[in-house]
Amino acid sequence: MSELRTAVVTGASSGIGAATARALAAEGYRVVCAARRFARIHDLAAEIDGVAVGCDITQADDVAVLAEEVGDRLDLLVNNAGGAVGQEPLGEADLAAWDTMYATNVVGAGRVTKALLPALRAAQGTVVFVTSTAAEAAYEGGAGYNAAKAAERMLARALRLELCGEPVRVCEVSPGMVRTEEFSLTRHRGDEAKAAAVYAGVPDPLSAEDVAEAIAWVAARPAHVNIDQLTIRPRAQAANHKVHRVSS
Repeated sequence: MSELRTAVVTGASSGIGAATARALAAEGYRVVCAARRFARIHDLAAEIDGVAVGCDITQADDVAVLAEEVGDRLDLLVNNAGGAVGQEPLGEADLAAWDTMYATNVVGAGRVTKALLPALRAAQGTVVFVTSTAAEAAYEGGAGYNAAKAAERMLARALRLELCGEPVRVCEVSPGMVRTEEFSLTRHRGDEAKAAAVYAGVPDPLSAEDVAEAIAWVAARPAHVNIDQLTIRPRAQAANHKVHRVSS
C-alpha cells in the first residue's frame, strides 16, 4: 500500500481553497485545511476526513503551528490564501488595503512556503501558487491587486530557480474571472450590487471547482513534469479587459 500523501491548502475556508481541499481529498490526499475562520475549516475537515488548522498566514506564530501539524514530510502545498480589497484608482487608493493585500498574497505566501519547505524537500513535493491573471496586465482600479499578484508570481519564479536540481516542483495556476461567494464581495467592501455587476451578463464564469480541478491536475503530473504556469479563464473572457456579456 502506498504511503498516504499530505496536502496543505491555505485559505481553505471558502471559494477556491475549499473546492481545492475537496478535490485533493477525492484524489486520496490527507488535506490540512488552513484558514483564519476555524469553524468553517473544522466543518470542511470533518467532511473530507482532513485536518483543520486555524492559521492567519500574516502571523508567524500561526504558521509555526501549521508547520508543527504538518510534520517532517509534505507532498503538496497550495498557496491559495490572499484576495483583493478595494478597486479605487491610484489617485484615491486606500493604502491600508494595499498593505493587507501585500501581507497576504505575497509575504504570507512566502512565510508559509519558507516554513514548509523542509517538509516539501523531504517528500520531494510540489508547491502550487494560486495567482491571478491580474498579474499579467494592469486594469483601472487594479493597481494594488495587480502589484500584489505580480509579486506573488515572482515568488514562484524565483523559488523555481533556487530549487533547480532539487526534486521539488514549483507551479503556478493563474485564474481569470471566477465567480465565488466572497471574492468580489470582499473586493467591493460588502457592496452586493457592485459585486454582482462584475459578473452581470457573463455566460458561465469559472467556478471554484473549475480552478480546483486545474490545481489537482497540475499536482497529479508525473514527478518530472513541472507546469510552470497554467492560465485558466472562462471562454467569455479573452483578456482582463475583454469580456463578452449578454444583454438581458
